[in-house]
Amino acid sequence: MATTNQRKSMARLEAHVSPETKALWQKAADLEGRTLTDFVVASAQVEACRVIEQHQMLKLNLEDSEAFVETLLNPPKPNDALKSAAQQYKQVIST
Repeated sequence: MATTNQRKSMARLEAHVSPETKALWQKAADLEGRTLTDFVVASAQVEACRVIEQHQMLKLNLEDSEAFVETLLNPPKPNDALKSAAQQYKQVIST
């Protein structure tokens, strides 16, 4: 039996799916020798990680990646707006 601390560390999730979807998931879980709950939770975890990684990764085409590298290797000189922002930042930090 789970202790009180273990119950508090878990969150419940419910979903309504069609009988066909449940049967499909159950068949996949059975083929892997897992419970339906374990299969669904593990599958959702993998997909969540994939989606987050996809949205956090910056993908550039060849032209954009070359422009990015060129700017890193040969940065432009700071303009007046950047110099002003740097000065304001120094004032805020020094107070």
